[in-house]
Amino acid sequence: MSEQQANKAGQESVPDGLWTKCRKCGEMLYQRELEENLYVCQRCGDHARLSARQRIAITADEGSFRERDQAIRSADPLGFPGYREKLVDYEERSGLPEAMVWGECTIGGQPVVLVVMDFGFMGGSMGAAVGEKFARAAEAAMARRVPLVAFTCSGGARMQEGIVSLMQMAKTSAVVARLKKQGLPYITVATDPLTAGVFASFASLGDIAIAEEGALVGFTGPRVIEAAFKVKLPPGTHTAEFQHQRGMVDAVVSRRELRPLLERALKLLAGSKAAQSTVEPGGDTAT
Repeated sequence: MSEQQANKAGQESVPDGLWTKCRKCGEMLYQRELEENLYVCQRCGDHARLSARQRIAITADEGSFRERDQAIRSADPLGFPGYREKLVDYEERSGLPEAMVWGECTIGGQPVVLVVMDFGFMGGSMGAAVGEKFARAAEAAMARRVPLVAFTCSGGARMQEGIVSLMQMAKTSAVVARLKKQGLPYITVATDPLTAGVFASFASLGDIAIAEEGALVGFTGPRVIEAAFKVKLPPGTHTAEFQHQRGMVDAVVSRRELRPLLERALKLLAGSKAAQSTVEPGGDTAT
């Protein structure tokens, strides 16, 4: 058997999905080990992008997540050429009807409303359906008097819906304002990549703003800026670490540290809320 035939036979004997190539360093990673490491490269520490389902699986307490509003899908308000076909294609590829999933669950035993965006569905772009899902999630948090936790990743507003998509920035920001007026916690987690209209609206309004290590975070992507203004940006200007240094996020953490941090924050918030509820308006402790 020639060397070429041996290599071909070896390739055919390796089952599909057994190995994954790191997008950053090129290391071949054993899929099972990668999953056990929460999809973080053991060699370079790159945090691979997660689907909404994968994110929920590693964040919510096992078996606690109950999805809501699965049937909400985008319409085609402008009759944009090819948009309906594109929606069908992305639904088949991602297994999701839209770029956002939300539901009720517990994290470390604490009840929350959880919102998760999926970059695999049209780059996590925000149209009317995404805006409506987020608004309903916030309203559910207000109805249940529990914190809202949002994992965000997006390429921005969805161009196929024109001004309708841009209106979602105001809509989602307004419902966050209502949430805060009622004194309910809102925690945001920026994941790779987070840009444009989503970054400029509900994704940057958290009472506690967290970001994953190495995530691209910024309003306009570096390639767009460089092409428009003919300048070369310094390395690292669109990273979570850059935003942290300038006060846009409160903490940058690795994926393995993220759930424990959320658990601690939610327990502290729950304790603070309980303490406030035992104090009468005059300042005396209720019995």
